[in-house]
Amino acid sequence: MRIPKEINSSVNIRIGLFGIGLDTYWPQFAGLKERLEGYLSVVSGLISEAGAVQLVNVGLIDNPERAAVVGTLFRKEQVDIIFLYISTYALSSTVLPVVRGIGVPVVVLNVQPEASIDYESFNAMKDRGEMTGEWLANCQACSVPEIANVLNRAGIDFHLLTGYLGDTKVRREIKEWIKAARAARIMQTNRLGLMGHYYGGMLDVYTDITQQLAVFGGHVEIIEIDELNKIRQKVTRKEIDAKIAEFNEMFLIAQKCEPAELARAAKTSAALDKLVERHKLGSLAYYYEGTDKSEHENIITSVIAGNTLLTGRNIPVAGEYEIKNVQAMKILDSLEAGGSFSEFYAIDFTDDIVMLGHDGPAHFAIAEGKVKLVPLPVYHGKPGKGLSIQMSVKHGPVTILSVVDGTDGLFLLVAEGESVPGPVLNIGNTNSRYRFSISAAEFIEEWSKAGPSHHCAIGVGLLAGELAKLGKILHIPVRKIC
Repeated sequence: MRIPKEINSSVNIRIGLFGIGLDTYWPQFAGLKERLEGYLSVVSGLISEAGAVQLVNVGLIDNPERAAVVGTLFRKEQVDIIFLYISTYALSSTVLPVVRGIGVPVVVLNVQPEASIDYESFNAMKDRGEMTGEWLANCQACSVPEIANVLNRAGIDFHLLTGYLGDTKVRREIKEWIKAARAARIMQTNRLGLMGHYYGGMLDVYTDITQQLAVFGGHVEIIEIDELNKIRQKVTRKEIDAKIAEFNEMFLIAQKCEPAELARAAKTSAALDKLVERHKLGSLAYYYEGTDKSEHENIITSVIAGNTLLTGRNIPVAGEYEIKNVQAMKILDSLEAGGSFSEFYAIDFTDDIVMLGHDGPAHFAIAEGKVKLVPLPVYHGKPGKGLSIQMSVKHGPVTILSVVDGTDGLFLLVAEGESVPGPVLNIGNTNSRYRFSISAAEFIEEWSKAGPSHHCAIGVGLLAGELAKLGKILHIPVRKIC
C-alpha cells in the first residue's frame, strides 16, 4: 500500500562530533594518533547509520587552541547535539571551549575499542614504552571523572554513554540519541493548528498552550472553522472524485458506505488538505459541534476520513481539541512509530489485557491490515452521523505515550507493552488489545495515578529509550509505568 507521507528520517539534524586526545603523546608513541583517529572513524560510522544527518566531524582535538576554533564552528553550524568521543586520556581544557555556550546536549562517549584488554598479549610486550602506548589506546575511562567534574561546574548539560565499539548497547543508544534529537527538532519547528474549542466538561484535556510552546517549541496557529467552510465550498467535483479514488486506494471501504457520505467526506478531506497547506501545519487539534443541520455540523461530522489521511502523512490530527495528545502523537510520528489517537475502552480480566481505541483518526503505518472505512449511525457523545475508521494496531511491541500536565509542569508518561491478537469491538472505531509486563488492573491503576488525560497516543516499537532521551533534551521528566 502506498502511504503518501513525509519521511521523518530525512529531516536533517546537525550533529557535532569531536574526539579528544593529548598532543604531548604523539611524538612519544608512534602510530597512536592514527590509531585513535581510526576509532573516531568507527564512531562516525555508527552515527551515520542512524539515518539522514548532517555530520560536522572535526576530528581529534588535542589542544585548547584548536578546541576554541571548533567551539566557534559548532555554534556557527547550529548543531542540535554534540557527541564527544574520548579516544584516550585528554585534558578537560580541550573540552570546555568546544561546548561552552552552545546550549545543546553533549553526549560523552566513554567507549573503549574492545570489551577488555588482551592481558596476555599486552604483558608479553618487550618494550614498556610500547606497552604504555597500548594502554593509552584503551584508557578512555581515565578522563571521564575530569570531564564530568568540569561540565558539572560549568552548568553544561551532558550525558554519559559507557561501553565498547562492538557493544550493541552503544550502537543502540547512539541511535536513540539521534532519533530523540530529530524528534526534538521536529517539535521545535512544528506548526500546530487549533480549530474550534474544547469538548465541554473534559477538564483533564484543558492545557496551557504557552507552556506547551515553552517546552516543545513550535508555533500555534489559531484557525477559524469558517475558513475551512469557505475552502470547502470551493472544492470541485473533480477534486471530490480524486479524493474518492484516494479513499479507495487507502481504505477498505465497507459496502454500506453510501455514495453521498463518501462524497461528503471526500469534499471535507480535500478542503482539509488545502487548509493544512495554506497554514503549513504539521499537526492539528480540533473540536466543534455547530447547530443542527448547519454547515459547521456538516463539516465536523465528515472529517474522520480526511483526518486519517493527514495522520498517515505525518500530520497527526486529534479530536476533542486534545492539544496534549496531538503533541504526543507528533512525538511518536517523529520517531517513525505512528501515533494513533486512543482512550481506554475496557479491561478483559480473563485474558489480562487492556482494550484501547477511539473513533479516529488512525495511522496507516501502524495498522494490522488495511484500515476500514465504515458508516456510523451515531457519533457517541457528539452530534450527527457519518463515516468512521475501523482498525487494529499491528501485533507486536508498542509504546503508549501521554504528555501530562503535572503539578510541577509538563512530563512524559510512557508504557511499553504488546498489541496482541484476539477479539475486538467492531463498532467502527480504532480498537486493539494490549498486554503489559504488569497485570491489566495494575497497569490501569498505575497509569491513571500518574495523572494523564484520558487520551493517549500509541506507536509501534519499544521506544522508552528514545523518549527518556527526548525528556533529557527537553529538560522534562519522563515516567515509565512498565
